Amino acid sequence: MRSVAFSDGGSIPLRYTCEGENVNPPLEVSGLPEHTKSLALIVEDPDAPRGTFDHWIEWNISPNEGISENSTPGIQGKNSFGKPGYGGPCPPSGSHRYIFKVYALDNELNIPAGSDKKNVTASNRRPHIGFR
Repeated sequence: MRSVAFSDGGSIPLRYTCEGENVNPPLEVSGLPEHTKSLALIVEDPDAPRGTFDHWIEWNISPNEGISENSTPGIQGKNSFGKPGYGGPCPPSGSHRYIFKVYALDNELNIPAGSDKKNVTASNRRPHIGFR
């Protein structure tokens, strides 16, 4: 997975943060297993003061298309801001790391919109391959 908006380990541009337009960055996913039916995406900040903070949770994303900027590529889950969809980086202080995890799934998840990360990860007990 990669983004044309920033490099791996680089800073996320202001546009994609709470101080900017707070829209999701474009993402490209490649090298998926042959039998991939859908993707799940989780974006986390492991450096948040109270533990890992979830910025974006989506599932049932088409594996045949990239994820466009400012889009809703699948079904939206509830992030740690308590809202559905993308919530950009907004650290209270200092510099934080943001981990973009994409999971190649051999099925679509049958869970309601607004589910949190725990429900998304628990709902898929079948084999999958994760990419970072």
